[in-house]
Amino acid sequence: MEKLKLIEMIKNNPYAIAYIDNPTDEMKLVAIKKNGLAIQHIDCPTREMQELAIANNARAIQFINNPTETMMIKAINDGWNNLEYIKNPTDKLIKLAIKQAGWAIKYVNNPSEELQLLAVSKNYDSIKFIKEPYESVQEEAVKISYEALRYINSPTHHAELIAIKNDERAIRLINNLDKNKVLEFLKVNILVIKYVIKEIELSKDELEQVLKEALSNEDVEEKYVRDYLNCSTIDKNSDILPIDKLMFIYKYGSKKAKKIAVDEKLKIK
Repeated sequence: MEKLKLIEMIKNNPYAIAYIDNPTDEMKLVAIKKNGLAIQHIDCPTREMQELAIANNARAIQFINNPTETMMIKAINDGWNNLEYIKNPTDKLIKLAIKQAGWAIKYVNNPSEELQLLAVSKNYDSIKFIKEPYESVQEEAVKISYEALRYINSPTHHAELIAIKNDERAIRLINNLDKNKVLEFLKVNILVIKYVIKEIELSKDELEQVLKEALSNEDVEEKYVRDYLNCSTIDKNSDILPIDKLMFIYKYGSKKAKKIAVDEKLKIK
């Protein structure tokens, strides 16, 4: 009779198993099947109990000593954040978690370049959990979104250039801006001029030198030429940077730049 009462009590509150002296295996199984986390209050649980606990609640993995690989895989498949509860996980388990969410990298000590790349490829902002990301990892993250810059303490110059090239708004996330940096950025994305014209004093000669270098390149990207032609900050009637954009391309532009300019002019008409 007493046993039946205890089992009923456990059914109502699985954690009651913690207050029962010498519970039977039946009582333990009732508790675990009701709430897998109750295994934390069971001494020396059997493999069956461990497996049942994880099947009920994958977070029960944290209370299991020496779990099998199958148990760990089950736990991670049920939630990437369960990687936190696995001691010394193998690369296989880490990759399994990261493939669900790049943020799982935060539970990995000294992750390899491969694991870092896998993480940021899944979620670019997972780079905030990497103390010293490899240069390749920084570049991969900013290729996906320039916003990744806000999570990198000391981005490489190349990572900054990639971010700027993809989106001129990245300039707002770059620290220690000076004229030399700005001039470098203008060579890859002329639209940066909109964000720096009031902060960094640029002369007409300096801007022209940047444009000559960029537009005279036979490999100049089409987007760069079109952005330059449509940039309202640069105009022959501008008080700040008066440049006749079409004439400038005619004088200094490569064949490719001139061809794009003609096409853009026809499109506008």
